[in-house]
Amino acid sequence: MRELLVEKNCYFDSVFLLRISREIEGLAGVEKAVVAMGTPANLESLERVGFAFDRSATRALPTDLVIAVEAASAGALERARARLAELLVGRQSAERKAIAKPTTLSEAVDIDPRINLVLISVPGAYAAREARRALRRGLHVFLFSDNVSVEDEIALKDEAKARGLLLMGPDCGTAILNGIPIGFANVVRRGPIGLIGASGTGIQEITSLIDRLGSGVSQAIGTGGRDLSESVAARSTLAGIDALADDPETAVLAVVSKAPSAAVADRVLDRLRRAGKPTIVQFVASAPRASEHGITFAATLDEAARLACRKAGLDVPAQAHPPEIPHLAFHSRQRFVRGLFCGGTLCQEAWSILRTAGLEVRSNVAADERLYLGAGEKAAGHLLWDLGDDAFTVGRPHPMIEPDLRDRHVAAAGADPSVAVVLVDCVIGYGSHPDPAGSLARAAEKAHAAARGEKRPLVVVSSVTGTARDPQNYEAQRHTLQAAGILVAETNALAAQCAAAIVQGGSR
Repeated sequence: MRELLVEKNCYFDSVFLLRISREIEGLAGVEKAVVAMGTPANLESLERVGFAFDRSATRALPTDLVIAVEAASAGALERARARLAELLVGRQSAERKAIAKPTTLSEAVDIDPRINLVLISVPGAYAAREARRALRRGLHVFLFSDNVSVEDEIALKDEAKARGLLLMGPDCGTAILNGIPIGFANVVRRGPIGLIGASGTGIQEITSLIDRLGSGVSQAIGTGGRDLSESVAARSTLAGIDALADDPETAVLAVVSKAPSAAVADRVLDRLRRAGKPTIVQFVASAPRASEHGITFAATLDEAARLACRKAGLDVPAQAHPPEIPHLAFHSRQRFVRGLFCGGTLCQEAWSILRTAGLEVRSNVAADERLYLGAGEKAAGHLLWDLGDDAFTVGRPHPMIEPDLRDRHVAAAGADPSVAVVLVDCVIGYGSHPDPAGSLARAAEKAHAAARGEKRPLVVVSSVTGTARDPQNYEAQRHTLQAAGILVAETNALAAQCAAAIVQGGSR
């Protein structure tokens, strides 16, 4: 039985609607449930999954809520209706009780004139305009929006510099300013280590490890992923270095980024030398470099965190303790690692580690053009996917917010007879899914069940990026993964090293 309803002028955000769709679909007797706004893309998606209808008769608009349910019986359909009503009414009641939210920048500043930073998350076509307005109101800018042109990025960063302001982004995912997490960020203690990063999950991994090792963070300044490109020329990174060089609470500097061009790297390193503070640099997937002039180069995000803690005077072990690696008898066809990541930097770090271990790995974050794999391309062998890449998030939430896309890939990997190891990340903190480990655990159980059905072993390896004070709680998330039979390493680097060791050491 199928039912298709349209609720006029009833807006909810896409992440909330995706989650309640999954909850309704989990009810007994409900075979399919889609709750979404009536955009043309969503209506097309409904038709693709079998909910064909006359659009002229339905007349759903992007501001209307569309509810499509397929159930095995009238009773199941009625249960779906009742539960959906509870969820939607509960959300509306909560929103009515919430403090009124300003709809424009001017309204926000009028409500609280003390505001000195604005977070902008609007479609890329409008983001530069809003950022420019904020700068001209004397506000620092955290520009979360992507799809902003390079030309606009350069112009905005130049204007920010001229006004003595900081522009973080575009496509900036993470910052921690004066102890306040912004975007995707973790709850870490204050301390003497300041970070600048053209890498969201790179900042998250390092700051979380610093916290777990017992030190703390003064500031963590995101710059946007293109900042160290040749065209943008590290404009925000250089501004961040200058700010932290003058900050009396910052004793140690750390910079994390994907490998920059040689000329841009030279500019950054020269500015770091002039900062006069001990510095750790981690250029992900770049060639190793010898330390020089107070600058120490780290091979991994884990090592960067440990070196920074040591420079800050903390006695920490040189490396984390690796988990016990199982030695399994894989089937003859089981030769490959399948990496499925929410964090792009974590994916690229894993790619680099697997390559260093001698594995030929293709990926959409590969630093070697010969091994680059575009979204949608078919390939066999060792594969790593950054599923947070823009090509995968068109029309859907980022997998750190809603991991359904990644989890479906994890379950499918278990059914692939060539896969021996599934390598994944689990990133918690503000902005992330409320229980990413629970969602990943269910996907891993499906993957393990598929492998068991064919009498094949399968190893799922993960790490958790986060801290004990994050809303999801680091230890609770680790326990959830371990209870699902997932091998949990202390760091992303160790998880990748374990995956390489397992696939290379397993007998066939």
